[in-house]
Amino acid sequence: MGESLRTRLERAVFNWYPAYLATGGRVTHIEDDWSEVRIKLPLSWRTRNVVGTLFGGSLYSAVDPFYMIMLFRRLEDSYVVWDKAASIQFRKPGTETLYATFEVPDGEVEQIETELADSDSVDREYDIDLVNADGKVHARVEKTVHVSTDERKRA
Repeated sequence: MGESLRTRLERAVFNWYPAYLATGGRVTHIEDDWSEVRIKLPLSWRTRNVVGTLFGGSLYSAVDPFYMIMLFRRLEDSYVVWDKAASIQFRKPGTETLYATFEVPDGEVEQIETELADSDSVDREYDIDLVNADGKVHARVEKTVHVSTDERKRA
């Protein structure tokens, strides 16, 4: 499927949005249907900590918003999507550019909608690995995203 003109423009806006720009991360790809997003986090003067490795705050903040935004984009307007919880595990110091890929396949969206047919809300857990160019994991972020029906829109 790939990126469309619309998602290329959204990627550009996202990369210049002040809150995300401050993380040091860069969105490198947004699939047309928002089923996949890829980012990179370079080691630079903006992301380097006092010992010369990637700052933990940059590692987390560069991956923070994506699953919530992806689910918000992929689900209908009748759902409310919020980040609920997160944790990060540092595996090895980030001494080079790191990358992350976020995926919300069609089956995931269908499963959420099926669960919400019988319940007012559901929590979904996602793991995001920040890896180097060789695929070695430097950090893992665990995110919990809360999805609920929006009763105000059903009336």
